[in-house]
Amino acid sequence: MALHPYDLYDVRSLLTDEERAVQDTVARFSDERVIPIIGEAFDQGRFPKELVGEIAELGLLGSSLPEKYGCAGLNAVSYGLICQELERGDSGIRSFVSVQSSLCMYPIYAYGSEEQRQRWLPDMAAGKVIGCFGLTEPHGGSDPANMKTNARRDGGDWILNGSKMWITNGNLADIAIVWAQTDEGIQGFIVEKGMPGFAAQEIKHKMSLRASVTSSLFFDNVRVPDANRLPNVKGLKGPLGCLTQARYGITWGPIGAAIACLDEALNYSKERILFDRPVAATQSAQIKLAEMSRRITLAQLLVLQLGRLKDAGKMQPQQVSLAKWNNCRMAIDIARECRDLLGGAGITTEHAAIRHALNLESVITYEGTETVHQLVIGRELTGISAF
Repeated sequence: MALHPYDLYDVRSLLTDEERAVQDTVARFSDERVIPIIGEAFDQGRFPKELVGEIAELGLLGSSLPEKYGCAGLNAVSYGLICQELERGDSGIRSFVSVQSSLCMYPIYAYGSEEQRQRWLPDMAAGKVIGCFGLTEPHGGSDPANMKTNARRDGGDWILNGSKMWITNGNLADIAIVWAQTDEGIQGFIVEKGMPGFAAQEIKHKMSLRASVTSSLFFDNVRVPDANRLPNVKGLKGPLGCLTQARYGITWGPIGAAIACLDEALNYSKERILFDRPVAATQSAQIKLAEMSRRITLAQLLVLQLGRLKDAGKMQPQQVSLAKWNNCRMAIDIARECRDLLGGAGITTEHAAIRHALNLESVITYEGTETVHQLVIGRELTGISAF
């Protein structure tokens, strides 16, 4: 029996019926709704907001959170498969869902009060309220402890000052989960659109994640009521805990991008005739295609085990670092090789490879650069921090 070209180890057979159903549903959405429009959206530098309602209707926002808050209550592997199939369409679509789910809904659920959960989570699951996550600052990058944004108490309120940069969904967002230094350590605040002194400015001239909204956030004496402070966490463990959730999804997403590129390059190499034979008939092309398949297979097995560990409550941040490092590197290398196999045609957004390659330049950078994750593993092996 012939093997599936993008699943040589039949990893799909290791999924439950529910997990396969989730994957199939999101795959259809990407095939029918994302892929037909995403090249043009990328060209235009436009996030396709018209898809948000459909994404919400499919239960993809906050999919791992409990049903009592209007969410789907799916397991971690299902969330990973959602990320994989969305990123097979485009990294910008997966980024939107990742930020809404893991960086905004998760901290409200994990660190917020029950009143905050009831107020925000059902509307966020329904796509009626969009969130963004304010941690990174212009000077900070990989060193979030070097945070300048601050909040000070003023009666029953907090006065927030500072700025954040590279914020996905920033100009779309109705609320921002903002992390700031206080006299009691780093704390999180739910900052609402329209609060005086709060402004978002979209970042233009991007060559990556063009079908995604990226913004800078500015806080000029923004008065935030204490009821909007996340009460159940203090210190960097709050935002870092959110990033672990989001990075987990990112470990799956690039597999989808790599599969999309391999699919395109494989079909093109069979159809394009050079020197009286298909490109696919050459040893150099077959070696490249085989190498891509090998790396995708290893990545699939890696994230499935990671998901099982997460569902068992045993996942460690270092394991997430290893998977993000491996899978982002795998995907960006494959996207570049596929662009090469497509020849001159590969530089246009009529084909997926260049778009995925450009998007993955952001994915390999955000939520921990490749170097940062290498150093995380180095520290785990040696017991010595080289940061």
